[in-house]
Amino acid sequence: MGINRRQFVAASSATAGAIALNSRLPARMLNPQEENATDEGKKKPFKISIAQWSLHRMLNRQKLITNLDFPRVAKESFGIDAIEYVNGFFRKKNGDDKYMAQLKKNCEDNGVKSLLIMVDGEGRLGDPDDGRRKKAIQNHVKWLEAAKYLGCHSIRVNAASGGSYDEQVEKAADGLSRLSDEAKKFDLNVIVENHGGLSSNGAWLAQVIKTVDKENCGTLPDFGNFRIKGEEWYDRYKGVTELMPYAKAVSAKSHQFDDAGNETKTDFIKMMKIVLDAGYDGYVGIEFEGDHPKGEYGGVLATKKLLEKCQKELADYKG
Repeated sequence: MGINRRQFVAASSATAGAIALNSRLPARMLNPQEENATDEGKKKPFKISIAQWSLHRMLNRQKLITNLDFPRVAKESFGIDAIEYVNGFFRKKNGDDKYMAQLKKNCEDNGVKSLLIMVDGEGRLGDPDDGRRKKAIQNHVKWLEAAKYLGCHSIRVNAASGGSYDEQVEKAADGLSRLSDEAKKFDLNVIVENHGGLSSNGAWLAQVIKTVDKENCGTLPDFGNFRIKGEEWYDRYKGVTELMPYAKAVSAKSHQFDDAGNETKTDFIKMMKIVLDAGYDGYVGIEFEGDHPKGEYGGVLATKKLLEKCQKELADYKG
């Protein structure tokens, strides 16, 4: 989505001031996220992380922060101690030993855990052409190396392909299978997000993962990425239900909120029940990509508040 000049100025001012001084944050937001415990002392049903894409305007357009700032901003500004990178924000720095060492140190200095790297722009793992598919696999290996160095458990990839429904199952499964074999050398997972095209068809992506049939190949269900093409949408609740049996991470996509703080397109309580019904109790990543009066900073906090509400309301949820 775009952002007009008035929103841009307001978001820039609010974000820059908050990150520079942290003076507007409640005290509780300045503390590290406690490990899976509610305010009442009960075990939380899931943990909260933040996906770097939530801050893509601050990183790209507004130039308020850099990739090296991400661990500090996650901890100091949002009280979150687990992060998910996007490769595009340090594509040219991967392989720069000094840079990568600094990024890792920044995580350690802030007590932040690196969970995964979202990898885009490295070729189609399900390309119908075997040569291009092989090249795409090779292109992803450098991100496996980076993920291993940073202490991640996975890289998130796409399952883009071409051809008929069944042909795309075959080609995507082949590319993912071969990449998963490479990932096994690093003791890492390859996880696929519903991210447009047939990958946003939950049944199709579940079939691909079943075809791969490898322990280290799974999914990253995203609450909102179910647009197949044009105005053709897959039911998000059905899709997440189909993908959760293979999930090794979850993306809580958010865009806009009503006056009660609820996301306007996704019923988070309903969605988190689906997540918990699958036996998942790991990290759920904030991925805000909408418009908010206080910019991305406000959108992240609104999403975090909503997920914390889910943690409390579902603390005793048994399915």
